[in-house]
Amino acid sequence: MRFTVNREQLLKGLNMVSKAVPQKAELPIFQNVKMTLNEKGLELLGSDSNITIRTTVPYMVDGVETIKNAKPGSALINCKLLFDNIRKSESEFIDFELIDNSFFKITYDGTVIKPNIIRAEEYPDIDLSPVGETFDIAANVLSGLVEQTAFSASNKETRPIFTGVNLEANGSKLTAIATDTARFAKKTVDLNAQVHFNVTIPAKKLVDITKSFEDADMVTVYIADRKAMFSFGNTLISTRLINAPYASAKNIIPLTFNYTLAVNAREFLNALDRVSSFGQTVTLIVNEDELELMSRSPETGSANAKISTFHFSGNNFEIKINPQHVSDAIRALGSEDVTFSFISNGSPFVVRNVKDASVDYLLTPYNRW
Repeated sequence: MRFTVNREQLLKGLNMVSKAVPQKAELPIFQNVKMTLNEKGLELLGSDSNITIRTTVPYMVDGVETIKNAKPGSALINCKLLFDNIRKSESEFIDFELIDNSFFKITYDGTVIKPNIIRAEEYPDIDLSPVGETFDIAANVLSGLVEQTAFSASNKETRPIFTGVNLEANGSKLTAIATDTARFAKKTVDLNAQVHFNVTIPAKKLVDITKSFEDADMVTVYIADRKAMFSFGNTLISTRLINAPYASAKNIIPLTFNYTLAVNAREFLNALDRVSSFGQTVTLIVNEDELELMSRSPETGSANAKISTFHFSGNNFEIKINPQHVSDAIRALGSEDVTFSFISNGSPFVVRNVKDASVDYLLTPYNRW
């Protein structure tokens, strides 16, 4: 195995696969990246057995040669060691030569390093066959779907199913939901395909995957019984599913309310941020003439802020809210104005952007915790 590769393109590939390579692993072999030079280019593969990333550095990029002096082959090399050394180089090209199937001779900037390798055959067999329900979706649409829901997933492993984002497709609609049982997020987007599935993907993995889309315009998604795969550009990412049924979200969003509050998102967030530093809860007090946020703590004191821009429908109303949950929901909506809909001060309430019916947030009052 021998090749000369453009440093910038190699670093781009290593940066991609390193997201799946653990610093510490139960199986030490997963600390390596699998490098395979074939007819497509330099294929890089990294995995922690739960998520796998395969990307290819092609022979040509934008009409410019990126790999030359090529002799096919395959080997495993410590990912961090390789990444750190190539990152320090200032050469335009890096020379690799496999010596006696024992080590790489890597040459750059007048420097020669000889890291040991492991035979490629020793790497666990990972099935990356693109199977299952398949659809194409714009990268920014899928990223938005995840961004507006994943933050509501639980970070407690005691109930693993709630650490994921549930994706359900029924015909040409794709719905994502996430909850930690104190808050619930739901987002629906349209698909240009007829597909049917119901799976749950670890939220943290799904966020990392969408962050990897970079400049991709479209993503091809494959949903199988035990894995989900995302293909874009020269990269394929596979992640395991959470193997447990997700609670049904049907009819969870109330249809009627007794109180409605519309506010300017920025003004409300600024007031919420100021008063929330004085306690874990914030009390929202509102009538037709006045909207006030209050927080009080025996240790730190108290704070209150009045908001001038709002519209309220209903009688005098007061409710204790979790400021972090409300702030997260408003920021995820990304709208200029938001609407709160309440049934009572002891019932979950809904936060929405009235101009976007595709997303709902259901939050629990603090006194229900």
